[in-house]
Amino acid sequence: MRSAARVIYLDWNATTPPHPEVLAAMQAAAEVAWANPASVHGPGRRARAFIEQAREAVARLTGFDARDVTLTSGGTEANNLALWHAFGDEASGAGAPASGRLQGALVLSRIEHPSVARAAEALAGRGVEVAWVDPEPSGRVAPEALAAAIDRAAAVAPVRLVSLQAVNHETGVVQPVAEAAALAHARGARLHVDAVQAVGRLPAEAWAGADLVSVAAHKIRGPKGIGALAARPGIRLRPVLLGGAQERGLRPGTQDPIAAAGFAVAARRALDAPARYAALAPLRDRLEAELLDAGRAVGGAPVRNGEGARAPHVANLSWPGWRGDELCAALDLEGVAVSSGSACSAGTAEPSPVLAAMLGPERAASAVRFSIGEETTEADLAEAARRVARVLSRLRPLPAGT
Repeated sequence: MRSAARVIYLDWNATTPPHPEVLAAMQAAAEVAWANPASVHGPGRRARAFIEQAREAVARLTGFDARDVTLTSGGTEANNLALWHAFGDEASGAGAPASGRLQGALVLSRIEHPSVARAAEALAGRGVEVAWVDPEPSGRVAPEALAAAIDRAAAVAPVRLVSLQAVNHETGVVQPVAEAAALAHARGARLHVDAVQAVGRLPAEAWAGADLVSVAAHKIRGPKGIGALAARPGIRLRPVLLGGAQERGLRPGTQDPIAAAGFAVAARRALDAPARYAALAPLRDRLEAELLDAGRAVGGAPVRNGEGARAPHVANLSWPGWRGDELCAALDLEGVAVSSGSACSAGTAEPSPVLAAMLGPERAASAVRFSIGEETTEADLAEAARRVARVLSRLRPLPAGT
């Protein structure tokens, strides 16, 4: 056991370390933005300024208008707000809290983030026709399959919304958002894009054509607990929470100007971050090659999960004969921080639903995700590969089919 080893953080898809400029901005804001930003007096207006600066920074980052950016508690709330808006109670103007059966159809893939998939299941329980699209083994959602699902759903009810992530949170596979937008718009539907794993890592083309875009600050080196949903002009959102008039009544509750100050800085930094991430691709590729070699050296047959266009910082590998969660635990003891699935699914015994949909449960059960970031060095990855090799040689593989 090497619990005292220097920790190598390779879980940037779960969260990113806050940038020093973000922390400095939040500390400075804490001195002057302690008032309630909804108050009309001077201290309240000073606090409110940080809220609006974050809104404007997110608008510039996503390519939307600041008037159409709603600040939320994070990507999960943004995704829920986006999905429920299309199926709310027209009479009450409410979304999730509304009573009665809902109408219309929703189309989405089986590899969406849990905050999208669980919201879709809840909508299905309320009467919405939900059409699920299976991914290809590569991890990509084929436009042809998406078109077929839209047609299938349209035969039952008007398709109101298509939801497709820009980048898969586990494999890094880039999804065909532009094609999805064309298909949705041809049917009179809107396209929601969960861009949480794309913003700040890929150019804006990754969510081009979307009508609604979800963002989370902590994925772009900002603070946790704040995110945003950007929408095209004219889209009438409906709240999933009921309360005060904050965020035009769409997200009631007292806003956090200190978190907003950090979000604004992170969003501004993220404008040129895609170039920094693109430079990581050779490091990621080298890490993959070394990890595959390490698995083969101990008699394993490791394989990569996810093919085709991928975000430049994500590597997802399966190690048949080992369990992904056990490998993660053993690597943690070696000072390597990685994941065996979405951080939002941590604590469950089930294998990744994303990889299960792509490649089956056995492949999913043996998967480990490595995600790197701006501060990851070549030396970090070389040492991480050595530690992985050490763990693989120490752990006994499970019999096939276990």
